[in-house]
Amino acid sequence: MKKDYTLEAEKVARAIDIAIEAFMKTPPPGFTDSQVNQFVKVYKDYKESALNPLPGFRKLASLKYIVNDILTFFQESKGEAVDSFWEKVNEENLGYKREDQLRKILDRGKIRGRIEYELAVDSIVPAEQEGSITKEDASLLGKLISEFEFGRKKTGNKA
Repeated sequence: MKKDYTLEAEKVARAIDIAIEAFMKTPPPGFTDSQVNQFVKVYKDYKESALNPLPGFRKLASLKYIVNDILTFFQESKGEAVDSFWEKVNEENLGYKREDQLRKILDRGKIRGRIEYELAVDSIVPAEQEGSITKEDASLLGKLISEFEFGRKKTGNKA
């Protein structure tokens, strides 16, 4: 069955509402009111972009980037807000699953595309610091990042 932009955008919007609700109810430990407010503002902007995209961006591929951006925090973090978010997303059958994307990249031994590249670059240091990946994993991930960057330069594409 072919996916419809409007239906998918509504699912994204609902996931964003759940994220905002989870963050407002139980902010991550150490987050200030200012940080929570910034999170909420950014997520509201994502929602607006999903529901009312600029001309030329009303495509499922564009939604994929928004989904990646809104799920990143909830894929990579822990805590009451994160647990609440995934519980509600599952209750409402929105179709999003919690996955350890870094582990998938490491197990595969290859970065597939810009979204995975950005995730790897953004996550390597925090993941090692919090112990979700080992020093060896971080070293391998660094190698995979370099290979991806080198492959992009070699073919003339930008990372």
